[in-house]
Parts: sequence; structure tokens; C-alpha cells
Amino acid sequence: MGRWEPNARERLAEAALELYSERGFEQTTVAEIAKRAGLTERTFFRHYADKREVLFAGAGELEELFVRAVAGAPESAAPIEAVAVGLDALSEVFVDRRAHSRNRQAVIVANAELRERELIKLASMSAALADTLRRRGVTEPAASLTAEAGMAVFKVGFERWITDSEERSMAQVMRESLEQLRAVTAAG
Repeated sequence: MGRWEPNARERLAEAALELYSERGFEQTTVAEIAKRAGLTERTFFRHYADKREVLFAGAGELEELFVRAVAGAPESAAPIEAVAVGLDALSEVFVDRRAHSRNRQAVIVANAELRERELIKLASMSAALADTLRRRGVTEPAASLTAEAGMAVFKVGFERWITDSEERSMAQVMRESLEQLRAVTAAG
């Protein structure tokens, strides 16, 4: 094995997801992930702190993208419209990643520790989103309520998008989920 291996991070992530899907998260070791990727354990730890982080490595970038998109929405946009801009931006990241997302979610759902980590990630995104809305001049509790509603739309839309029967793009599913939320809140 040479000192430098191209695409090591991606190869490790792919190998980890394959093994988690085949054997389960708990039964998979870092050594097995590295071996499947054709790399060493040392290389694994240069890219990931632990085997759990393989599944959550992009969380910070997703949060940053969501926040940037909401912050960059037109100033005249209502808070929920600014969140819609953010949801559209997030949807672009997932283009051509449905199978990967489906497999990743199956691994997470099968493990309580991973479900907890996923909830922490979503809570962090919601807090960052609420802070961004406050910086846009949205007062409380509207900023927090809008952020939580946006995360609910993301969560429900994502779960619908990864189902086997869904063929539409993530952006289409997110927009429909947001419209459903609007319909539910307007009906009262």
C-alpha cells in the first residue's frame, strides 16, 4: 500500500456503509472497514474520529448550507419562505444520493445510539436555523417555531423521499411537505 491513497475518505465511507448494512453497526469494526476499503486503520483515524462519525461527517456542512441559504433569502421573504429556500438548497445536496441515503437511514434506524446522534444533529440544525431567523429580524417565539417547523418538514420529507415507492426529486417532496404543513396550519 502506498503512502497516499486517492479518495480514501470516500472509500472508507462506502466500505463502512456496506459493512453496517451487511453485518450491523455494532458488529462492524474499524479494522474491517479499513480492510474493505483497502486502507489501514491509521488512515481511517486520519479521516474519522470513530466508526459512528462515518455516518455523520457531513452534518456540519449541511447545517452551514441550510443556514447560508436561509440567511441569503430575499429580505422580503416571510420566515417560512426563507426556510423553503434553505430546504431547496439542502435538496440539491441529495441529488443522485437516494440509494445512499436510504441505506444510511436504515443503519441509523436499527441502532439506538445512532438514532440519538441523528436527533442531536437535527436539534443542532434547528437551533442554528432559529438563530439565523432571529438575525433576519424574526422575533421569538416565531423564530423557534419556524425553525422547528422547517426541521419537521425536512424530517418528514426526507423519510418520504427515501421510500422505495417515491420517484420524485427530494426538492419536489420537500415542497409538497411544506405545502401540507401550510394547509394544516391554515385549516384551523
